[in-house]
Amino acid sequence: MAAFTPLEKLGIALSVLLLLYIVLKIWKVLYVFIIGPAVNRIDFKSQGKWAMVTGSTDGIGKEYARQLAAHGCDVILVSRSLDKLNATAEEIEKDFKVQTKIVQIDFSQGVEIYETLSNQIKDLEIGVLVNNVGVSYIYPEYFLELPDWHNIISNLINVNIVSMVRVTALVLPDMVKRGKGIVINVGSGSFELPAALLTVYAASKAFVAKFSEGLSAEYSNKGIIVQCVNPGFVATNMSKIRRTSFFAPNAKNYVKSALSLVGTTKMTNGYFSHSLLTFGSDCVKAISEDLMTWLSKRSLENSRRIMIRKYKKQ
Repeated sequence: MAAFTPLEKLGIALSVLLLLYIVLKIWKVLYVFIIGPAVNRIDFKSQGKWAMVTGSTDGIGKEYARQLAAHGCDVILVSRSLDKLNATAEEIEKDFKVQTKIVQIDFSQGVEIYETLSNQIKDLEIGVLVNNVGVSYIYPEYFLELPDWHNIISNLINVNIVSMVRVTALVLPDMVKRGKGIVINVGSGSFELPAALLTVYAASKAFVAKFSEGLSAEYSNKGIIVQCVNPGFVATNMSKIRRTSFFAPNAKNYVKSALSLVGTTKMTNGYFSHSLLTFGSDCVKAISEDLMTWLSKRSLENSRRIMIRKYKKQ
């Protein structure tokens, strides 16, 4: 039997490595979306009497509030619109027979709002915190051409970054004292992609991921579960996607999936098809980062042109 040549040996080794990589990827998908949720079921109510959700009157945030109420948690709803807060509270109390508490806060404002929030939640046993509140661009735009530049940048930083840090700091000490609690930080899949025309937004979501990673490392041994959820496209008012699809579920299905992954994965896209998209983009980046950047930029430039025409008509 003829011996393999060095080139053939290299080919065999690379083929084995590729096969191992594929097997590991398949195993990870099976574990994250099937095995893990079945084995690591979380009793959210056992973490504490209350769940608190910021940005809780629309889209993903509202669904987190509803589904945590369905798990038996009383819910603290935090948002800026009093009318929407009252309507959401009434809806949740009617549908799930739990208590609600509303806190009207505009997270784009100064630091004094956190004293107000602290006073409102004082002495409440909060077992689950969902830092969901967030803002994005009105439409994809170049960094220097953002309309109302200073306000948009300030709002993005205050709402997407400062609020998460400050609200977590209010709730976490009592969780640590009790030795249990869950912090869910809602980021965005955009931080994993080249995000031309969404530069500051994507950067703010990169902060969410890094903050969550560090927080988990610091407090997991204190009984605290920290999860960072990075959605792709979800059919909500914020995303301006009206039709659901395989890659763009509605908020109800998305949150149901994301909640099932608490305790299984610390960093997740939250939904199977979104993980597929991330895997696909990683494959393209492995071939050529410039190609991935060009594809992403071209897509967002197309969105920009469409949205600018729409706003001009208005």
